[in-house]
Amino acid sequence: MAGGRRSLGRDFGWLWAAYGVSTFGTRLAFDAFPLIAVLVLHAGATEVALLAASGLAVGAVVAVPLGAWVEFREKRPVMVTADLIRCAALLSIPVAFALDGLDLGQLLVVSVVVAAADITFGAAGGAYLKSLVPPEDLLVANGRFEATTWTATALGPPLGGMAVVVFGPMTTVLADAVSYLLSALGLRAIGGKEGQQTERTRLSPTAPSGLRMSDLPAGWRHILTHPTLRPLFLNTLSVNALIMAPAPLLSVLMLGQLGFSPWQYGLAFAVPCLGGLLGSRLSRPLVARYGRRRVLLTTGTLRACWPVGLAFVGPGTSGLLLVMAVEFGLITCMGVFTPVLATTRLDRTPPDRTTRTLSAWSITSKTTTAAVTALWGLLAALTGPRTAIALAGVLLLATPLLLPRHEREPRRSAAE
Repeated sequence: MAGGRRSLGRDFGWLWAAYGVSTFGTRLAFDAFPLIAVLVLHAGATEVALLAASGLAVGAVVAVPLGAWVEFREKRPVMVTADLIRCAALLSIPVAFALDGLDLGQLLVVSVVVAAADITFGAAGGAYLKSLVPPEDLLVANGRFEATTWTATALGPPLGGMAVVVFGPMTTVLADAVSYLLSALGLRAIGGKEGQQTERTRLSPTAPSGLRMSDLPAGWRHILTHPTLRPLFLNTLSVNALIMAPAPLLSVLMLGQLGFSPWQYGLAFAVPCLGGLLGSRLSRPLVARYGRRRVLLTTGTLRACWPVGLAFVGPGTSGLLLVMAVEFGLITCMGVFTPVLATTRLDRTPPDRTTRTLSAWSITSKTTTAAVTALWGLLAALTGPRTAIALAGVLLLATPLLLPRHEREPRRSAAE
């Protein structure tokens, strides 16, 4: 049966709907905080960069003890709470704006709270998904999440930009807050008890009755001692950081030196998201035909080959088409790679360590990306945006060396 038509049940349907509405709300509010900082608070480039990096990094640090705390608790209530916290935090921004009390300090606090809640929700959600669907359906489920992400990424930012122009900069923040409320309601609609894996984890004799310091690094220990997860972890950290760090520099290059208009810039990154839809549809049949290890190795290598092309972007239509082609190739490879990676990570992690492992992965990824982004900003100040973008692309070419080369395929059912 084709992956898109396979039924995963009513409960997964509600989980998918909750994920979809919150993801669309987040993409609709893409870059909302920098826009508010610039348009409302008249912040400069240094303040905006500090806001972005600090919120991400501090939020990740705050999330460190939460992963261990959540591990042995039912995941769905944690996810609902995280949604409600994000909703309340975001709603505080338009309220403060209406009362003429909004400042950069509040934006920073809200960004920290949202970042910590994002990490906690993602870790709990991965563990909950593992308890909700059978192992042979994990790749199908992750493929659907990936397709939803790229659909929202293609549609959300352009619509959000139009909403800001027509209704003002607070519009997308309000929409994002409402999306988290709707997500919480969708999760509540699932009802019932969590799956057997969660129950076994909660009742495990090794489960701590309270949070201990020794519980915090368990996720990192599992990742770094696992022969498959360790190289995937190091590869993902490197690739994510080297893709995200030059992104602000590319916006400076395109919108400043090359003279592209904002709508052209948005179009250049919205259209290639269709590649994410294509990749997410291809992931399951490719794994069924070639095996998981080969798909990870091939698409993980191919995704590293595209970004160096961004260093050659020029003005006019040809430059715009070059960016679209590079981003389409990159995003298509990511659309295949990401759900296979997510499935592999869940398969290789025992139930009593899933939340801590996913938290450790996300925390390290976010802090690494924040640090490399700050470093690349300094590099661009010394060498120029184009040179910094080129260096990131060249370094990306070495990241496939970190991918696992040999792994025994797990036994899967014929359905996968």
